[in-house]
Amino acid sequence: MLQSENIWLGFRNTIFYVVVGTTLSMLITICGAYPLSRKNFFLKKPIMLFIVFTMFFSGGMIPTFLVVQKLGITNTVWAMIIPGMLSVYNVIVLKTSFESIPDSLYESAELDGANHWQMLIKITLPLSKAALATITLFYAVGKWGEWYNALVYLQKRRDLYPLQMFLRELLVRQEDLDSLLSSSVGASADAYLLKEVIKYATIIVTTIPVLCIYPFLQKYFVKGVLIGSVKE
Repeated sequence: MLQSENIWLGFRNTIFYVVVGTTLSMLITICGAYPLSRKNFFLKKPIMLFIVFTMFFSGGMIPTFLVVQKLGITNTVWAMIIPGMLSVYNVIVLKTSFESIPDSLYESAELDGANHWQMLIKITLPLSKAALATITLFYAVGKWGEWYNALVYLQKRRDLYPLQMFLRELLVRQEDLDSLLSSSVGASADAYLLKEVIKYATIIVTTIPVLCIYPFLQKYFVKGVLIGSVKE
């Protein structure tokens, strides 16, 4: 299975999509959640109503495809990053976390002459590590398991397929199995068994990287659960 060029190509493309896509998604989510968490933001309610509306009513698959097509990003790496870059649910979760920071900290920073960017970087983000780690993991896992956008928007660029797309071809369409079994034994029963082993091995290999991330972020999840449980 590790001798397949498509597996390594999928790993390379998926790592790029996860790193770049998660970074851009976090930047946009933070920039959207911070002003919505401030009480003195006069457009807070209209914008909240606008973004919550999109959680219940979407444009649909065909209008979304036409928008992506008109933007000229089909069959490019941006087709895997820009559509679905922002999650309204994650914005609301991060906004709620930012609102738990005492206003007295912002007032003290304003008296010292700090602007909003300085308060965001030096106060809000350091005090919201648990929420940031959780949202980052949500985005990263979503990007790692993404395959539908590749199926719709990368029809002419197989070299840009993510890892999950090659896994889908291997499991559903059973492509690349013949090339992987070129040196297999001649018995049909053994060849069938080897095909199944290759499928399961590919599933495990594509899952292990995500499982390795969780132990490093576990402490942030525990901290996030305990926030607000103890009052002094």
